[in-house]
Amino acid sequence: MTDAVGSIDKPDADDDETPESNKKSRKGGKRGKKGPLGRLALFYRQIVAELRKVVWPTRNQLTTYTTVVIVFVVVMIGLVTVMDYGFQRVVKYVFG
Repeated sequence: MTDAVGSIDKPDADDDETPESNKKSRKGGKRGKKGPLGRLALFYRQIVAELRKVVWPTRNQLTTYTTVVIVFVVVMIGLVTVMDYGFQRVVKYVFG
């Protein structure tokens, strides 16, 4: 039998009728036995582990990035202000 892509290399899950597949499977693995506080502690440990992988910017990089963002926002505010003023003049001219 073929799967959704047409490959015959992998057997379908429905064709697996071994005695091992008839056993009850545990839901959740190791997390299934822990209570809510254990799962919460695991969640926070995973957050800390992920934050340790983050490459934090140096103070110089942070200052540079902040300056670029502030300058960009100021330029965009100026552009929108000029366009708004222009549209206001056009509307006043057309509608009196």
